[in-house]
Amino acid sequence: MPKRKKREQNKSLRIAMFGQKHTFSHEGGIETVVTELICRMADKGYAVTCFDRSGRTGMDERKILQKKDSRIRIKHVLTVNSRGFAALTSSLSASICTAFGNYDIVHVHAEGPAAACWLPKLFGKRVICTIHGLDWQREKWGRFASLYIKQGERIAAKYADEVIVLNESTRQYFLREYGRETVVIPNGVTEPKKSAANLIREYWNLEQDSYVLFVGRLVPEKGLRYLLEAWKEIQTEKKLVIAGGTPASEHFLQELKELASENVFFTGFVQGAALDELYSNAYLYVLPSDLEGMPLSLMEAMSFGACCLTSDIPGCMETAEDRAFYFEHGNVEALRKSIQSLLDTPETVKNCKAKASEFILEKYSWDKTVDMTLAVYLNHWEEMT
Repeated sequence: MPKRKKREQNKSLRIAMFGQKHTFSHEGGIETVVTELICRMADKGYAVTCFDRSGRTGMDERKILQKKDSRIRIKHVLTVNSRGFAALTSSLSASICTAFGNYDIVHVHAEGPAAACWLPKLFGKRVICTIHGLDWQREKWGRFASLYIKQGERIAAKYADEVIVLNESTRQYFLREYGRETVVIPNGVTEPKKSAANLIREYWNLEQDSYVLFVGRLVPEKGLRYLLEAWKEIQTEKKLVIAGGTPASEHFLQELKELASENVFFTGFVQGAALDELYSNAYLYVLPSDLEGMPLSLMEAMSFGACCLTSDIPGCMETAEDRAFYFEHGNVEALRKSIQSLLDTPETVKNCKAKASEFILEKYSWDKTVDMTLAVYLNHWEEMT
């Protein structure tokens, strides 16, 4: 077949995605990844349908869809919107829709939704599963939920045509646990525009280098208990800013607020220009997680030139390499000493900032991530043509 004809045929590839909550919402890492993938795929001429949970739409959905014309479609599937059932019911509904729908590739995101990937596979679809992290290890899940998510991991390893992982440590895990070869495709990052402290001065009275920053979901595995305990003993006039929403529960949020000392405050969910300003003007960014796949917030902070301190877990260390500082995960005293040391040595922080942005932008890009993902799709597509 002539190359030109084959390229044109590839552009008629019909792609479906599920596993995200609400496309374009940026309420979590998976939503950000899906949004970045589909917008760039649409720019390249591919048609993508996203199966989102019912209940609401992504915040920028109408604007994005108008821009991309008809190449992106959002369909809302049956969802029981109660804790523990939303992910299960929406994934099962999406798997039925994709199994009977006119799609060539079904791309499933995360381990829990992957439990339903066998159904579109049974109906002849090519199934790709991206494992964003070993979700069954997260503290927020009860025993049943953890077992279900672990089962999703097993099903992905057994039935998916390709399993995509974000880093080498997860690749080794699947090889060791299931004898399954996977494809490493890291997340990307976009070159940002640094912003002066205007909105954050107005909203929260924050100035450049006047605060230490955490950005992320307020869930136990992010290590916020360690950070708040460590901060109680920190000697500084700087503030600790906790920027994030979607708490694991109101009880957990209340626990965090009770742990917080006077110079700590919670902004709630932040996005857009205000988030850019928070990254741009932070003295130090801290991510004390127990569990990460490939943390987008760390990559974003580095892209803005932030000095970063993270726990010494593989997901963080493989991402930032020697361009960040590390402490022993779960060790409150080690975290306290690391923060205090960096607060006391501004020249060290300044040197780290100078290196972070160039490194992360050179190593990772969403365009590269999309090209690698499409290569996985097209290998299967060519087998079918």
